[in-house]
Amino acid sequence: MRVMVFFDLPVGTTAERREYARFRKGLIRDGFVMMQESVYCKLALNPTVAGRIMDGVRAQKPSKGLVQMLVVTEKQFARMEFVLGEYHSEIIDSEERLVIL
Repeated sequence: MRVMVFFDLPVGTTAERREYARFRKGLIRDGFVMMQESVYCKLALNPTVAGRIMDGVRAQKPSKGLVQMLVVTEKQFARMEFVLGEYHSEIIDSEERLVIL
């Protein structure tokens, strides 16, 4: 499963930019990977883990703006269609449960 986080946060003032940076860095610290600007995702082994991940995002939510979350299966994620551009990643993307590096 993947937990996807979409956000649109205001950055008009210094305080808002600080809040945006805090939220974004928190996602990265928690293991989220940027798919594109303001769209981050993280792998979850099962729905229970996905729920805990979502609870963590809720705990660090900013005071203003829009934050949305979506859980999709690996099969659904693999069917994502790239309409423009190419997929570039250094991350091993596989449906296997164990990847040995």
